[in-house]
Amino acid sequence: MKIINIATAQFQTRNGEKEYNLSVMEALTSKAAGLGARIVCFHELCITSYSFLRKLDKAGMEELAEEVPGGPSVERLIQMAGKYEVALLAGLVEKEGGKLFNTYVCVTGLGLVARFRKIHPFISKYLSAGDEYVVFDLFGCRCGILICYDNNVIENVRATTLLGSEIIFMPHVTGCTPSPMPGRGWVDRRLWENRVKEPEALRKEFDGPKGREWLMRWLPARAYDNGIYAVFSNPIGPDDDQLKNGNSMILDPYGEVLAECRSLGDEVVVATCTPDKLKLAGGYRYKRARRPELYGEILARRHEPLTRVEWMDPQ
Repeated sequence: MKIINIATAQFQTRNGEKEYNLSVMEALTSKAAGLGARIVCFHELCITSYSFLRKLDKAGMEELAEEVPGGPSVERLIQMAGKYEVALLAGLVEKEGGKLFNTYVCVTGLGLVARFRKIHPFISKYLSAGDEYVVFDLFGCRCGILICYDNNVIENVRATTLLGSEIIFMPHVTGCTPSPMPGRGWVDRRLWENRVKEPEALRKEFDGPKGREWLMRWLPARAYDNGIYAVFSNPIGPDDDQLKNGNSMILDPYGEVLAECRSLGDEVVVATCTPDKLKLAGGYRYKRARRPELYGEILARRHEPLTRVEWMDPQ
């Protein structure tokens, strides 16, 4: 791995308004490039918006979907990447062979570098699941991608690491939804609407167990246990009828936060990632100490997969 400056962003999307969302992404990309970033990443399905997809029928989903590569949004990303001399990572609804996917792409000004399809999609029954991990070279770094819920299944992060990833991009649309965990739940929309006059009340909710406190239970562990850089991105504010807490951040292999979006609006932050930590952090030693002969068959034991999300299916 080479020393690299990476940016992660947060912003409020508009449902289905690709041109608006891409225009905000370009403004944030310009700012990130000005801060020295070589890589700029955005959240899951940032080009289309996310939560409203659960309300669309198949025709509505197909209307939003694009080919990858070759579709207009990926072409626009390539143009932006070339203009600002960065790599861009962003999410959209992909169509191929009659199937739809929750897809995240990495592009440079030269074209498509990588494409990853979410392994555990659940926002729409019309989305098909991805069936492979993706690890790729980018500016002298080995990178991987896992989308939102994929990162909650710890085997996915370990597998992507064992395939050689040093940096894992983790685009999300998460937080501030009900869960069996104490303290989780919705955030009152009125707090967002009153954020200018009373920002402290909204920040308390976003930083509490509904938002950041929940993230900090598991996100640092993914970085620490695997000895990788974790680049987390998340929207801020309304995402359809929900609120999202942002807190886009970059964590090092020690699980320490290097940079984090802390505003209540559109923002981008940059962190410098260095190769020394990859071998100094505990995760490097833990991977070398593995004894898969003891648990390989246990981990591979067949079972009935179930992705259950309480806020979509409370029963």
